[in-house]
Parts: sequence; C-alpha cells; structure tokens
Amino acid sequence: MTTNRQPVYEVNTRILTSPITGVQRYLLELLQRMPAGGVQQIAPRDALSGARAHLWEQMVLPLRTHGQLLWSPSNTGPLAVTRQVVTIHDVVPIDHPEWLNTRFAAWYRFLTPKLARRVARVITDSEFTKSRLLETTGVSDDKVIVVPLGVDARFVPQDREQVESAVQKLGLPTNRYVLSLGSLEPRKNLGRLLRAWEVIYRSLPEDVWLVVSGAKGKSLVFQDVPELEALPPRVFLTGHVLDELLPSLYAGAMAFAYLSVYEGFGLPPLEAMASGTPTLVGNRASLPEVVGDAAVQVDPFDIEAIADGLHRLIEDTSLRVALREKGLERAGQFNWDKTAEQTWRVLEEAAED
Repeated sequence: MTTNRQPVYEVNTRILTSPITGVQRYLLELLQRMPAGGVQQIAPRDALSGARAHLWEQMVLPLRTHGQLLWSPSNTGPLAVTRQVVTIHDVVPIDHPEWLNTRFAAWYRFLTPKLARRVARVITDSEFTKSRLLETTGVSDDKVIVVPLGVDARFVPQDREQVESAVQKLGLPTNRYVLSLGSLEPRKNLGRLLRAWEVIYRSLPEDVWLVVSGAKGKSLVFQDVPELEALPPRVFLTGHVLDELLPSLYAGAMAFAYLSVYEGFGLPPLEAMASGTPTLVGNRASLPEVVGDAAVQVDPFDIEAIADGLHRLIEDTSLRVALREKGLERAGQFNWDKTAEQTWRVLEEAAED
C-alpha cells in the first residue's frame, strides 16, 4: 500500500467514543494497517450517543473535512459530504426494522438510501449485502465494492494446556462441548438452537454439553424464548467471555454452532474455523459465501435440520477431521492486511474521481 505521493484521507471516528463492538473492531484493525500519516481522524471532543451523535455527524463533521476525501466506516455519514466513502455492513434497518428500536430503524431507513446514492463509493463486507443495497437503495452497481473482513491472527488452534486453563477459568462442566456465541437479538436464533438441543441431548454421550457464550442470564434467555420454561439439560451459559479466553474457548470446542438468520458478514464462524473447530451455520444471508464448503449448512428455521446437523458433527469423527482441515484453509483466505489493502485502494480510486 505505497504510493509516490502520500495522500491523506479524513476518517470519521465518532464510533470510537462508544464501547467496543464489532464495527469498532473493524475500524481499529484497519486504522493500524493504514499507511503512516495516510489518515486523519475526526471525532467529537466528548463521547456522544443517540441523536446528539447523529447531529454532530450531520452538522459539525462536514465543516471539519476541509474538502478532503472522508471515509465513514460504520453504516452512517454526513449527507452533505459527497466526496466520501461509506462502509455499510448490513441493511438490517431496511430489511428487518422489527428487530430494532423504532426511532433507530426509522433514521437508518431514511439515511441509508440517500447516503448510498450521494457518496463516491460504498464499501460492504459481502456480496449478499451488496445485493441488498442495490435492491433497496437504487445505488449503481459499479459504486458498491465488496471488501471481505479479516480474521484476527490470535484465532489459531491451541494446545491442551491453554484449552484446559480456559475451561477451568470459565467453570465449564466438561471439556467436551459444542460452543455457540449467542446474543439475545432475534436474528441470532438462540431459541431454535436450544430447542434443537432439547431434541438430541438424550442421544449424546452424557459428558457432551452445549455452551452458550454471550447470553446474559437465564431470565433473559427465557424472556427471549418464552416457550422454554427452563433451559434444556446440559446447557451452560458462560455470560460475557473475556477477550483473552475466547481463542481457547473456540479451539477447545468439539463443534461451533452459529445459526444466525441474518448477517452482513458473520465473523464468528471464520474465527471458529481458524481455531480448528468444525462449524455449523445457517444457510441464509452472507454465511454461505463466508464459509464456502468448509462448514455444515442447515436451514436455520428448521429445528429438526439444526438438530441433525449438531448430531452429525458430534458423532461423526471423520466429518469433524475433514471440516477442521477445510476450515483452517478457508479461514486462511481472510486476513485484515488484505482487507486494509483493498479498502485503501477504494479510497485512492474515490479520491482520484
């Protein structure tokens, strides 16, 4: 990523004043890989949220760009700045507003189509999201560039001592477990996973458990899945997992289940595969293009199909061995250096235009 004359681009970093989630991680990974001196960050002096953050972005940020190309990396950006590249990770507010806060969804349903049509380029993470953008916003095909995400280098197979240490620190009831990362958003589909587990757990060895990380307590699980009066047997909720334990938790799992029904990209399956863990995913949205033939794909709305996929992964050792090798190879195709290089190229092309 070198040029004879070093350009400098402005970056809208207001999201870095908020707690770290997936979009913030994306931005941080790319910022540290951009050419030295190649970007100038612009952010509000104080942490802003909600309407105040959007007001700053629409009213103050345009005055601070000084005509330089602006990169807005988190689904949003100022409508007044046409010399801009915006990264749109998904179009959930347009496709599924019912999953979101009403005012949040309404704002993005208004903003996203107008912003996509006005800016110089749109970066998105997957062909799936590009197709949804073309269909829902009317943006021209040649303006939307797909730049896949990367997998952090810390997600690699771990030795037995590292895995056992994580198992003990998290208080897991067994070292033979299927892992799921499950927030309580409806699209993450935790309810159907739990129902599928209820179908199969009796037929599995007694030391095999389902471990769900990210769920914040049984009461919230039951609120999200009211049909379940209690968790099925042999389900363990870890709550939030510290970042330093996550690679070992992935690597120690017999299998990883990610039955999300809607993802703009979906990093967790790639992280699991990079850790050497056979993976089960839903066959909707971007997940099939992310995992390719390196994971088992099932209909995420079909509880029997989920149950069958889980059962196959747990009982079929040869399948797990084959998927481990395929998964490691597939995950190796995605890295943040490549994402940063492709993103920089899009910024250069937009600036030249």
